[in-house]
Amino acid sequence: SRAEPVPVPLLQLRDFLLVYNRMTELCFRHCVSNLNYRLLTGREESCLDGCAGKLVHANHRLMGAYVALMPAIVQRRAADYEASAAWAAPSPAPEGPAAPPDPA
Repeated sequence: SRAEPVPVPLLQLRDFLLVYNRMTELCFRHCVSNLNYRLLTGREESCLDGCAGKLVHANHRLMGAYVALMPAIVQRRAADYEASAAWAAPSPAPEGPAAPPDPA
């Protein structure tokens, strides 16, 4: 049985959730040191705000660079594909004198 392809929006959601979970884990480990209380302390809360803000800002900058570079990457891939397709295409048969018609 063949697996159905996963729709692109679900892949994007999965990628977003992976980034979000990683960011949450990093900031939690960096900022929360005492699990004896149900609520965050003021210091922990401000640390988490700053940590998440920095990571979101860095992610926005990375995505901006990616969006700026993407057209050049797509163009280069298309050129590479065309070059490999041209190289792999069979060469046309050599032109020579045509065979005489069969007198049958």
